[in-house]
Amino acid sequence: MSATIEENLAAVKARIAAEAEAFGRDPAAVRLVAVSKTHPAETVAEALNAGHRRFGENRVQEAAAKWPGLRARYPGIELHLIGPLQSNKAREAIALFDAIETLDRPKLAETFVRLRDEGLALPRLLVQINTGCEPQKAGVLPSEADAFLDRCKTEWNLPVAGLMCIPPVEQEPSPHFALLRKIAERHGLPELSMGMSDDYPIAVTLGATLVRVGSAIFGARAYPAAG
Repeated sequence: MSATIEENLAAVKARIAAEAEAFGRDPAAVRLVAVSKTHPAETVAEALNAGHRRFGENRVQEAAAKWPGLRARYPGIELHLIGPLQSNKAREAIALFDAIETLDRPKLAETFVRLRDEGLALPRLLVQINTGCEPQKAGVLPSEADAFLDRCKTEWNLPVAGLMCIPPVEQEPSPHFALLRKIAERHGLPELSMGMSDDYPIAVTLGATLVRVGSAIFGARAYPAAG
């Protein structure tokens, strides 16, 4: 018999705590983002009923359809955007999300500045770093990260809280997590969003403050049928 979402959540949180304690970290310093993308509201409600309140979504449109109703039923939800953001969706994303982890280019930064100047309160922002320099993947290249982060602070005055990365699937993740941590340390950024279902224990040992876990909690993703 397969485990329930509540049991999966408990197991992931216990593993996070064990890894943190083994490396002398406070388990409370590592927060779990339950990745609910592609899963329907009734499935997400199982995690909410189990007491979890921090979730990640990939797409603005999906989040807009799913989360207003859930927020009305469950207090204290913290919603993270962990997928690429088109500049023309930024206004809607600001209204939906408490954190946007995928700031990755000047055009998007300038869009945030314009919307802030219009009076919108920006959510917490993380800059996505493309640690594997993969051409098909979003994110600032490591060689350009320092200059981009400096612009975020001095030119755009954006509330960047930290960094996020998604290592290449075929590579050992540890060097990518270590690189992200080094960049964050250079800029005094406290948040490190790194680690997913297959590698979050490693990320915890290397300083993650946010881990993004989906399939280990919710099971296989429910992608819509093609046709």
